[in-house]
Amino acid sequence: MKERDALYFDAPYQLSVRKEKLPALEEDQAFVRTTLSAISAGTEMLFYRGQFPREMAVDATISSLEEQSGYPLKYGYASVGVVEEVGDNVSADWLGKRVFSFQPHQSHFVAPVSELFLVPDEISDEDTVFLPNMETAVNLVMDAQPILGERVILFGQGIIGLLTTAILREFPMGKMVVVDPVPMRREAALALGVDAAYAPEDLDESDFDLALELSGVPDALNLAIEKVGFDGRIIVGSWYGQKPVSLDLGGRFHRERIRLISSQVSTIAPQLSARWDKGRRFDVVWEMLGRVKPSKWITSRISLGEAEQAYATLDTCPQDVLQIVFKYP
Repeated sequence: MKERDALYFDAPYQLSVRKEKLPALEEDQAFVRTTLSAISAGTEMLFYRGQFPREMAVDATISSLEEQSGYPLKYGYASVGVVEEVGDNVSADWLGKRVFSFQPHQSHFVAPVSELFLVPDEISDEDTVFLPNMETAVNLVMDAQPILGERVILFGQGIIGLLTTAILREFPMGKMVVVDPVPMRREAALALGVDAAYAPEDLDESDFDLALELSGVPDALNLAIEKVGFDGRIIVGSWYGQKPVSLDLGGRFHRERIRLISSQVSTIAPQLSARWDKGRRFDVVWEMLGRVKPSKWITSRISLGEAEQAYATLDTCPQDVLQIVFKYP
């Protein structure tokens, strides 16, 4: 029976790499050797720090994660690999194909071919590992429904923020401003062509039409409320987990009809679902991966055995990294 190396979150701030046996290959499945997987810093740090809601499934929309609800657990959802073996009912054409799958950090996996996405020849593995984050960014922009000439402000320029900024730069916005405490992130946003990039304490502009809160920091939501104008829209893309959120809703928010809109990538907004489904959205995601080429934001390529140091860096020195990926032998 085949074995794999798999990364486990054993408890808050505790990780291990375990050897485990792979399940037998079923007739509709493929055996995949992982080449790369990407850490999703915002979500994974909630699990690393123990800040995720324990009563919820880790992710009910991803079959490799849905049965997990507490420690120890495997996590991750951005894996690229090569198909090395297929079940009896799967075409041999799959053999040798590069594929993406929503899988935890592990050296090999078995999955139904229905859960594999063929990687277009023109897109590299290093760009492909950004697919889940790009899907989130595309969904954020779809939910935001930007209007020609609007003044837009984005809070948070981690990977989700940078991808969303890159997409919005394709629109003829009136002005685009980003806010992030980390100089490296502000510089990356300026390289995309935004009009200004501020540290939170230096932000002196207001009266924005549209704000996107993507920082994962609850206080940023109050700052967004402060900075949008009458009838301003705030798209909340952050998942705060168990972090408490205290909002100032007694002043401008009430009198100026400010709107808070939740955005979550697992579903399509109801007003779009008559003509859009996830397949159509994925077509846009692949196109944007080819245009943005986000692999330029990879700052560390490490082995699974170096995971403890990687998560400790994200926890204590997030200003030093943009994207960390695991490379597999």
